[in-house]
Amino acid sequence: MTKARFDKSKLPSRHVTEGPARAPHRSYFYAMGITEEEIHQPWVGVATCWNEAAPCNIALNRQAQVVKQGVKKGGGTPREFTTITVTDGVAMGHEGMRSSLASREVIADSVELTMRGHCYDALVGLAGCDKSLPGMMMAMVRLNVPSVFIYGGSILPGRYQGRDITVQDLFEGVGKVQAGAMSEAELEIMERVACPSAGACGAQYTANTMACVSEAIGLALLNSSGAPAPYESRDQFCEASGVAVMNLIEKNIRARDIVTRKSLENAARVVACTGGSTNAALHLPAIAHEAGIDFDLFDVADIMRDTPYFVNLRPGGQYVAKDLYEVGGVPVVMKELAKAGLLHLDCITASGKTLGESLEEIRGEPDGKVIHPISAPITKTGGVVGLRGNLAPDGAIVKVAGMTEAEQVFTGPARVFECEEEAFEAVKKREYKEGEVIVIRNEGPAGGPGMREMLATTAALSGQGMGKKVALITDGRFSGATRGFCVGHVGPEAAHGGPIALLKNGDMITLNALTGELSVALSDEELAKRKAEWKGPRKTAYTSGAVHKFARLVGGARWGAVTHPGAKAESHVYMDQ
Repeated sequence: MTKARFDKSKLPSRHVTEGPARAPHRSYFYAMGITEEEIHQPWVGVATCWNEAAPCNIALNRQAQVVKQGVKKGGGTPREFTTITVTDGVAMGHEGMRSSLASREVIADSVELTMRGHCYDALVGLAGCDKSLPGMMMAMVRLNVPSVFIYGGSILPGRYQGRDITVQDLFEGVGKVQAGAMSEAELEIMERVACPSAGACGAQYTANTMACVSEAIGLALLNSSGAPAPYESRDQFCEASGVAVMNLIEKNIRARDIVTRKSLENAARVVACTGGSTNAALHLPAIAHEAGIDFDLFDVADIMRDTPYFVNLRPGGQYVAKDLYEVGGVPVVMKELAKAGLLHLDCITASGKTLGESLEEIRGEPDGKVIHPISAPITKTGGVVGLRGNLAPDGAIVKVAGMTEAEQVFTGPARVFECEEEAFEAVKKREYKEGEVIVIRNEGPAGGPGMREMLATTAALSGQGMGKKVALITDGRFSGATRGFCVGHVGPEAAHGGPIALLKNGDMITLNALTGELSVALSDEELAKRKAEWKGPRKTAYTSGAVHKFARLVGGARWGAVTHPGAKAESHVYMDQ
C-alpha cells in the first residue's frame, strides 16, 4: 500500500533513507527501533511546543502521541520533536515580555532547522500559546511542506461568586486592589480558581484568535481548535490530523497551496467577526511574508472594516472559548460569513477539500447568544479597526469589540512615557488625569526591544475604573485581553524616528475608530522641526544575545515584524531539493 501511494524518489527523506550511501544514517534509525518498512515510508515531523512553563502547553505532549498514531495509520513514520515557547501570561508586565515576540521567530527557525536537518517530508505542528501558533504556521509556510496545524485547546473558565472568570479578571484585579476596590485577600482567592485546567487563556485573546485563524486559513481541520485542552475528544482531531497529513503528501498539497491571498482574507474575516486580538494584524502579515504574499496591516484593516462583528466573546463580549465550542465553533461562524458572501469558498484546506465543500458538512446554526446571525450582528463593522494619520503613517490598530460608537472617538492631551514601567508606575500612583491620551513609546519591535504587551498597564486602568476615561497609544502591542481605547502597533515606531517619538506632553491627539484616524494637532512644519531636533533612539541595555539579534533584524509592525527577506527572495525550495 505504502509504495503505491508515495513516490519516495520525490520526497526529502530519500536523502537519509535510500541507497547504499545512507547505510550509516539507517543504522541510527535501527538503533531507535524503527523497522525497515518504516525507514522507507514518508517521514513526518510532529512538532510540539510542549513545556512546563504554563498550562497552555502542558497537554501537547500527550496529544502528540495520538497524532503519531494517525500518521502511522496513514502509512507514515512520525518523528516527534519539541521547540520553545515563551508564555505571555507569565512574561507579562516585566522584562520577560521582551522575549515574547522574538520567540515566534525562534519557533519558526527551530522547526525549519529540524525539518531541514533531518529531511522530514511533512509537518504536523501542535501549539498552545500566543506566539507559538503563528510561529508554527510560519514554519509550515516557509518550508512549504504538506502541513497540518493543531491547537492544544483552551483552558476551562474558573468559577468565582457564581460567574466564569479568566486570567483577565486577575490582571484587572491588580488595578482594583490599587484603587482600593478589592482586598488582597479576595485577589488571592481568585488566583487559586481562575485557571482550573490545562489549556491556553480561555477567551478571544491571542491564542484563541490564532486558533480560529488556523481553521479559517485552512491549515487546521475544521473544528479541531474548539474542544478545551482537557477534553479527550481532542484525540479524534489529533488522530485525524495525522491521517490528513499523509493524504496531503499523497496529493502533493503543500502549505502554500493552502495559504494564499484568499485564505489570508478569510482568516482576517474570522478575526474581525469574533472580536479577535489585535495581534492577528501582526501575525497574518508575517505568515503572508513566508509565502511571498503582500498582505500588511492595512490589508487586514480593510477586511476588518467591512466585516460584521457577531460572535460575543470576551474580553469585549460575554462568553469564553468553551462556550463557542459548545455552540458549534469556528465552522458555524464561517457558515455565517459564507451566507453574506464574505468568504472565499474555493480555498483548499488541510482536509484536501475546499473550504466550501467542508462547510457543506456543517449542520450547526447560530445560537443567538454566543454566535449571533450575521443578519443581526452585534455591530455592523469588525471588532478590530486599523488607524492611520500623521501620528501613524504606517498604521496602528485598536480592538473596538464591546465599545459603543461614542466610545470610539477620543481627543485629549498627550501624557508621554518613555517605557511601559514608567507608565505603570504613574498609573499605580494615579499620576494621570481623566481625558488624557497616555503615550507609551520606545516599546516597538526594535526599540523595546521586543514589542512588549501593555496588559499590566491597561488592566490596571480598567481596574481603577478609568478604562473608558483615558485612551492609550503605543508602538508596542496589547494583549488580546486588553479592553478600552488602546491603540497599538503605531508605526513607524519611536526607535525608527516615527512621529510617536516626537510627541510632547499636552499635544492634542485625536483617535477616531469610526473614520480610521490617529492624528496629532501639529503642522507638517512643526513635526519636521521636531524631527530635526530629535536626538535618536533611546539607548538600550540589550547589546548582546537573542533580544539584541532580534532588534537588529526586525522590520516594522505594519509588515508583521519579520526578520528575514521571506519567500520573495527565495531561490531554494526545501521540498524540491
